[in-house]
Amino acid sequence: MNKTYIIAEAGVNHNGSLEMAFQLIDVAVAAGADAVKFQTFKAEKVIAVNTPKADYQKETTGSDESQLEMVRKLELDETAHTRLYQHCQHKDIQFLSSPFDLESIDLLNRLGLEVFKIPSGEINNLPYLRKLGALKKLLFLSTGMADLGEIEDALDVLTESGTPLKNITVLHCNTEYPTPFEDVNLRTIQTIRNAFPGISVGYSDHTIGIEVPIAAVAMGATVIEKHFTLDRNLPGPDHRASLEPHELTAMISGIRNIEKALGTGIKKPSPSELKNKPNARKSIVAAFPIKEGETFTEMNITVKRPGTGITPMRWDEIIGRKAKKSYRRDELIET
Repeated sequence: MNKTYIIAEAGVNHNGSLEMAFQLIDVAVAAGADAVKFQTFKAEKVIAVNTPKADYQKETTGSDESQLEMVRKLELDETAHTRLYQHCQHKDIQFLSSPFDLESIDLLNRLGLEVFKIPSGEINNLPYLRKLGALKKLLFLSTGMADLGEIEDALDVLTESGTPLKNITVLHCNTEYPTPFEDVNLRTIQTIRNAFPGISVGYSDHTIGIEVPIAAVAMGATVIEKHFTLDRNLPGPDHRASLEPHELTAMISGIRNIEKALGTGIKKPSPSELKNKPNARKSIVAAFPIKEGETFTEMNITVKRPGTGITPMRWDEIIGRKAKKSYRRDELIET
């Protein structure tokens, strides 16, 4: 890809409301995202009855209900998925979703998705990985809570099931909401790239603010995923660690600026600075009036702007020569 692929992660920040999900799509479009991503699941297929909430979920939604009860309220059925998919097509933004169970993989495949996002929690789910790998789609593999060995195992399963390595982008990720800055470990982007030569590497971010995903692009991330919400004060597990609409716009703008700033890596004068070269560099000039035939010495020549004459790099060559003409003070020396 010639530019960073930016995924605006709506996730479950629709709070189970289709109307709110439509609004999230519209926000992602207005911000300039390449894709908007939701989450696809049947709560009973994903979470056992007595599974406790994660600490961040207790902090954001309380501890009176179980994780299953909380997540059940956030399901979107197949009809809702179809309508959201169609809305994305109408708005010219790619619809993505992370399936969390085998039936959800089938639902998204029926919908026609060509790109699937594997959430961090499924990186060690062998039946799940085999099923997705057999579809031979483009895959984004999130790696929160995983080490290099687990990433390698998941890649092996996906490729052995039929998906070529070139179709997979590994996303560095930390599964804490929000992620403390000291736990981000952005240098892992390079570690993953070195460990799996030829693999595309991106970053899925859960920090507060927009600095870290922008920095990830500067470090070579080809894909950025970031949660966003209509309002960070809304009830729900993920709103607190999400960007509000104006912040999403600022992040995407920042990433596009960094893409331009990264350039080609070839060190040469840029078109914008060439016009300043004559006035910023210096030439060899007469320090005092010099008569024709007089010898150039370190006493009667010096270096001053502009840089339209003999470069000071030829200083040693000029010293000891005789002037072919008379010079006024500050006049450019000629050979």
